[in-house]
Amino acid sequence: MDLWTALQVLILGVVEGLTEFLPISSTGHQIIVADLIGFDGDRAKAFNIIIQLGAILAVVWEYRRKILTVAFNVPRQAQAQRFTLNLLIAFMPAVVLGVAFSDQIHHYLFNPITVAVALVVGGVVMLWAEQRQHEVTVEEVDDMTWREALKIGCAQCLAMIPGTSRSASTIIGGLLFGLSRRAATEFSFFLAMPTMVGAAVYSGYKYRELFQPGDLPVFALGFVVSFVFAMIAVRALLKFIANHSYAVFAWYRIVFGLLILATWQFDLIDWATVQAH
Repeated sequence: MDLWTALQVLILGVVEGLTEFLPISSTGHQIIVADLIGFDGDRAKAFNIIIQLGAILAVVWEYRRKILTVAFNVPRQAQAQRFTLNLLIAFMPAVVLGVAFSDQIHHYLFNPITVAVALVVGGVVMLWAEQRQHEVTVEEVDDMTWREALKIGCAQCLAMIPGTSRSASTIIGGLLFGLSRRAATEFSFFLAMPTMVGAAVYSGYKYRELFQPGDLPVFALGFVVSFVFAMIAVRALLKFIANHSYAVFAWYRIVFGLLILATWQFDLIDWATVQAH
């Protein structure tokens, strides 16, 4: 692994780790940053699968006690059974739509212009959601019913559009459906586990021929960097939402999206020729 490749890996690992669980679209950032630094092709597809697993491992580690408690109590505790069922219900809409339309979505929507538009639109929706009166009916994730889980699962499907953000879709959806900020954020984290692992396994099998033994150092470095920075992001976000709204992320999305569109409109960067990664 040469120095430039190592630097590319570090950059993309940091980007994935910091953005995966923030409502600003990790996929959108990966598409844009990877294009800017020229990290694309078959290796990039395989690499993205690996660093997403690094990010999800961070949230699994952060909530390991809750996960072990639920797993241990599922056979005999109603609360653990309800929590597990809610995750499965919320997970299913993305599975159905992902298997049915993933190829078309990657072919037509994975480009910086789509990302920029989705960032701006999503930011506006987030501002609207934050400004409306928020009536909390669910304080903790354990208080959720299957109906709220299904609604959030449907909201997560919007994240198939790159730039929308899985975290933004589930968190803002949770707020609109009556969850507290902490409950919406934590359920988004928990829902990310089966969703991202399922997507990684599906993509890993689909692109299994892209994984080459010679790329092991690249994958290992990206995995570790993504894990570390995802851990930082998850802990920081939980502290942040205790006293702040999500408006700052909404404004970031809007400014970043408009910047991309401006560079395209004024021919500073020819985003329109970018192919899906």
